[in-house]
Amino acid sequence: MSEATPAIQPAPTHQPGTRLREYETIFLVRPDLAEDLVDKLVERMRGIVHREGGKVLRVSNWGKKKTAYEVKKHLRAIYLHYLYLGDTKIVAEFERNLRMTDDVLKYQSVKIDEDIDPSARPVEADVKLPGDPEAPERPAREELAAFPEPMREREPVLDEAVEDAAAE
Repeated sequence: MSEATPAIQPAPTHQPGTRLREYETIFLVRPDLAEDLVDKLVERMRGIVHREGGKVLRVSNWGKKKTAYEVKKHLRAIYLHYLYLGDTKIVAEFERNLRMTDDVLKYQSVKIDEDIDPSARPVEADVKLPGDPEAPERPAREELAAFPEPMREREPVLDEAVEDAAAE
């Protein structure tokens, strides 16, 4: 028997006059995680927002990128961006699930706007960007020798006006 992929739950319909807040959550996933596992995580998080009564507007996979600093012993990570409507309970549940997932390295949620009509905001297609190419290797030591000597080893060049002022 083959495993059936779980059906994607449709977004809940909201009563007219319902007002929600708009949030975005960016989280970093281990860079060695397989693409199908990243997709499963994306769908799991989408299901959490739907289950709690929110609406996912857009999911963007920014691909594998270099981090600004080492995050849990990783210098690269897969960046995922969620834009969704909901309330504070949804954000708390979303972040609770991210905390429990070992593959998630770091996350941050930000409130974008308040008092949004969910029927006025269309659901956009998911975006998947290629990410950055792998970082090039550092040049060998002999290749670095071809560069000019550092500034501190050069003879300083002074402006004539500065030399005249120094002479006085």
